Amino acid sequence: MSVIVITGGSRGIGASAAVHCARRGMGVILTYKSNVQAADSVVQRIKSEGGHAVALELDVSHAGRFGVFVDAVREALQSNWQTTTLGGLVNNAGHGLFNPLETVTEAQFDDLMNVHLKGPFFLTQALLPLMEEGASIVNLTSATTRVVTPGVAPYAAFKGGLEVLTRYMAKEFGERRIRANAVSPGAIRTELGGGLSEEFETLLASQTALGRIGEPDDVGRVIATLLSEESAWINAQSIEVSGGYII
Repeated sequence: MSVIVITGGSRGIGASAAVHCARRGMGVILTYKSNVQAADSVVQRIKSEGGHAVALELDVSHAGRFGVFVDAVREALQSNWQTTTLGGLVNNAGHGLFNPLETVTEAQFDDLMNVHLKGPFFLTQALLPLMEEGASIVNLTSATTRVVTPGVAPYAAFKGGLEVLTRYMAKEFGERRIRANAVSPGAIRTELGGGLSEEFETLLASQTALGRIGEPDDVGRVIATLLSEESAWINAQSIEVSGGYII
């Protein structure tokens, strides 16, 4: 059984990806920052459907602690799946900031960078020795890298950096047949940034060709597909999952 690590897997897109990966027969190690109850709920849902999952604590903004996390992953792999390798990694954990560019503080800037760019960079580096040949990496970016949305400049900038990093991962890890792709969600109904008001949701739906905003499952299914053998020849791509947002 291939085992996948999904950061930020206790809610939203990460939780959906965890469920869909498990339905495809993958083992899932999902991470949470502080809400252990939400993470346990996802684990129990997966187990109730006959899947296998565990939850581990991880704050992706603290790269210095990744060594401890890698040790926990090794233990989880051995005790739950009797294996020593990973089949994939989903760099999903994150949060938003909706402030005009001129009001963003250095602390806010650094926090977003640590979560959305530095964290995925060094977590991937830390877990790379555990990844089996032919593994798959999926990095969550954002449609805001294509569509300029006032108030999210640093968030979009770091997501853009992660998109570029994805191509470098695909190139440098190619000798081990490790694929790397980015998934770029549009407007999705999650808790990111405090969620969507009814008025804002209506506006976003009107700007989307399919006439609605997305649901976490719209993205979770794509992530699971990219991690599977069905996508074995998809590499170094950025796939926007937005229903046709501002086209």
